[in-house]
Amino acid sequence: MLKTYKYRIYPTHKQRTAMQGVLNECRWLYNHFLEERKTSWEVKQESLNYYKQAVSIPKLKAERETLTTVHSQVLQNVAVRVDLTYKAFFHRVKVGENAGYPRFKGFNWYDSFTYPQSGFSIKDGKLKLAKIGNVKIKLHRSLQGKVKTCTIHRISGKWFACFTTEVETTPLPVSNQYVGIDVGLEHFATFSDGTKFENPRFFRRDEHDLARVQHKLSKAERGSAERTKQRKAVAKVHERIKNRRADFAHQRSAEIVKKFDIICVEDLSINKMLHNHCLAKSISDVAWGQFSNYLSYKAESAGRKLVKVNPAYTSQTCSKCGHRQKMPLDVRVFHCPCCDLSIDRDLNASLNILALGLQSIGIQSVEAPEFIHGE
Repeated sequence: MLKTYKYRIYPTHKQRTAMQGVLNECRWLYNHFLEERKTSWEVKQESLNYYKQAVSIPKLKAERETLTTVHSQVLQNVAVRVDLTYKAFFHRVKVGENAGYPRFKGFNWYDSFTYPQSGFSIKDGKLKLAKIGNVKIKLHRSLQGKVKTCTIHRISGKWFACFTTEVETTPLPVSNQYVGIDVGLEHFATFSDGTKFENPRFFRRDEHDLARVQHKLSKAERGSAERTKQRKAVAKVHERIKNRRADFAHQRSAEIVKKFDIICVEDLSINKMLHNHCLAKSISDVAWGQFSNYLSYKAESAGRKLVKVNPAYTSQTCSKCGHRQKMPLDVRVFHCPCCDLSIDRDLNASLNILALGLQSIGIQSVEAPEFIHGE
């Protein structure tokens, strides 16, 4: 399986200038390929693919000499990115989504470049990048597995190196424990064993700070040094929120994978849920998709089984007798008129998710624990 490692790098002024030059050239090439595909279809009704554009790079180098300052495989990766962008666009169109056409990259909108196979190496605490030099890198943990790619990111004025490695899975000891997980907005996650993770609401917590710096940005004159300063301040707040959210998702997903052999979760269509404008901000803040992705790759690495089930009616069905009834969002307790079961609605949903997950893989559903019945 593939694993990602992210390290902070500390380029010199000359190296930063060189890396910014690489970003500029990659951005130009990306926009050129985008325009080429657009024009080819509008004029000739012909579709271009990755190969046709990749083989044109040597000719482009002869016409634009600055492209020669960029490693050849980095330029080829730009063609890969354009190809993937179009494939994702056509996929969204095919499934009926309101797909936006691929957009051109404006200045500072292209912030990474990739060495897909070669052109990089690590030696004596230095990251050697072709046509850039030996860059100081902070290796806070050792790389494991065979390194496949190296991507250089610029984030809020800081530079990072992200390595993708191919590693063998190392299964954790069998725990013989299964769990169903219901995610929500009241609580981040509710487990079928009764455990709950509180919703940290990272964006809501820093919303006031973000509004303050965005207000200063709106007042700054366009093109001024003050506006540049305030843009960095806004980016820093967003970065802080993003890092806290990612750290939370990493820690919670690791806890779950260590404890449970089979993990049953909802297969949510988050993009469709975001159409609800009353809940869109809260849904984006809780980042269920990010949590699900982390849980998926950690489970694969640890030899655990992650089962995704259809979330339909899991909150409306009694986990004890199967009776189904309407459950408005403001009703937090599920009371079944058939078997007189009274239970927290999220806990009830997590039990149903567990039962559906176990049934889908051919394991008999576990019995629900004793609950307090209504009077």
